[in-house]
Amino acid sequence: MKSRTIWLYLIPSVIVLLAFFILPVLRLLPASVSSESGLGLYLEVITNPRYSTSVISTILLSIVVTLASLVVGGLTGLFLERHRFWGRDTVVGLITLPLSFPGVVVGFMIIMLGGRNGLIGSATQTLSMGKLVFAYGMIGLFLGYLYFSIPRVVTTVMAATKKMDPMYEEAARTLGASSFRILKDVTIPALTPALFSTGALCFATSMGAFGTAFTLATDINVLPITIYTEFTLSANIASAAMLSVVLGLITWVMLVAARCFSGTTSTTGAA
Repeated sequence: MKSRTIWLYLIPSVIVLLAFFILPVLRLLPASVSSESGLGLYLEVITNPRYSTSVISTILLSIVVTLASLVVGGLTGLFLERHRFWGRDTVVGLITLPLSFPGVVVGFMIIMLGGRNGLIGSATQTLSMGKLVFAYGMIGLFLGYLYFSIPRVVTTVMAATKKMDPMYEEAARTLGASSFRILKDVTIPALTPALFSTGALCFATSMGAFGTAFTLATDINVLPITIYTEFTLSANIASAAMLSVVLGLITWVMLVAARCFSGTTSTTGAA
């Protein structure tokens, strides 16, 4: 009976793994070496300026978005979990609302905020400061990614904070530690595993997000847009597949590294 129960749990997992990971990868890998260059096509990630710029800019953007999300979302989640006030549930609901928005909607909101006829541009023009337009470049994309990354950090930090034992912070406070010292030496180390895991998800989401980039794409050179251009406009299936594999590998390495660091930190903290 026990073995039957195990198979009952495994079958759905195996089906999902085959349908959404193994079969697509088995199709993607041969496509990435289907050109005359074969495996040499992967060298274009370094030799082709357009590809290398796209990879580097996507990685840097994802890192900056992740760090900003951890700082803003981490402090916000910590505050919301530690304080009870009127309207708190409404605030939490509004902060997590972007999780339900597709990337196109987020991109449209950034355009409404910082586009050519955006709210901020109209305000700066009224103040005789010139029209400020930032929606169609990397700043706009950064804000868009930040918008749907912060809620992930907030929800994760709130859950992790709820499980924390307040005894250690109380002990540090009794010994005369300042609030900043408690945050630095007690709270953040305790939240580090959760920060690593949610940071990895923010990085992975920023690496592969397409809808927001596609909506804002005017002066944006990131991997999802480059892959889309190669596949649809240039009909260069091999290069599109190769760049997809590169994107997947970078994201996978980051997720595995974050999981390893998270486990190591958790074990060290427990010791």
